[in-house]
Amino acid sequence: MLWSDPPDEPPEELRDAQAKLRRLGIVLAVTAVLLMVMLADR
Repeated sequence: MLWSDPPDEPPEELRDAQAKLRRLGIVLAVTAVLLMVMLADR
């Protein structure tokens, strides 16, 4: 790797989008678990 190479960090917008997707995935996973529990109680 040369000292003149640009850093490998993704741009700010991409990092923001990845963070949003990560939060969305967590919310969806929790929602799915709650739905399963509610349906299993019937």
